[in-house]
Amino acid sequence: MSTKVPNIKLKIDPRNLQIQTYTVEKLLEPLIIQVTTLVNCPQNPSSKKKGRSKRARVLLASVEEATWNLLDKGEKIAKEAVVFKEELHTALADVQKESQALQVSAEAFTSDPCSLPRRQAVVPAARSLLAAVTRLLVLADMVDVAYLLQHLTVFQRTFESLRNVSSKSDLQKTYQKFQKDLENLDYLAYKRQQ
Repeated sequence: MSTKVPNIKLKIDPRNLQIQTYTVEKLLEPLIIQVTTLVNCPQNPSSKKKGRSKRARVLLASVEEATWNLLDKGEKIAKEAVVFKEELHTALADVQKESQALQVSAEAFTSDPCSLPRRQAVVPAARSLLAAVTRLLVLADMVDVAYLLQHLTVFQRTFESLRNVSSKSDLQKTYQKFQKDLENLDYLAYKRQQ
């Protein structure tokens, strides 16, 4: 396969991302609902101090762990990416920044879970982290699609060269390359479906 970098221009602004597909919207809906339910807390929570919530700390730790795992995988994708490298690094930095902002506001909330202002401060931080993660996932998907399109272009060139063969030996060589390219494209399409 050629090492030529495909000339792909980013036609969206990843900072102002609007989810336009029904499938992505449905996948993110439960996360958005969970983040939004923090807003719908009682306006006058009990002024009686209760025990500090251990469950909130466990939840915060799991969000941090999931975010670091995502950042680790994102770094690997960014290192291997041929296209959108700069955009991926920017998205990774945004996820890291928003994760730290959520950590700070969530720790303040878990130290005083009855405080309405602290609860309300967690919501924008969680929403910002969710938006940053979404941007990162969309960019990673775009890298995957660009890679698939690059292989499709190689396959199309091989198919075109099959038309222009002049001898039986050239036909056999080109057909073998055609089979390999087809198997590779089929495998990549299968991986994408998974």
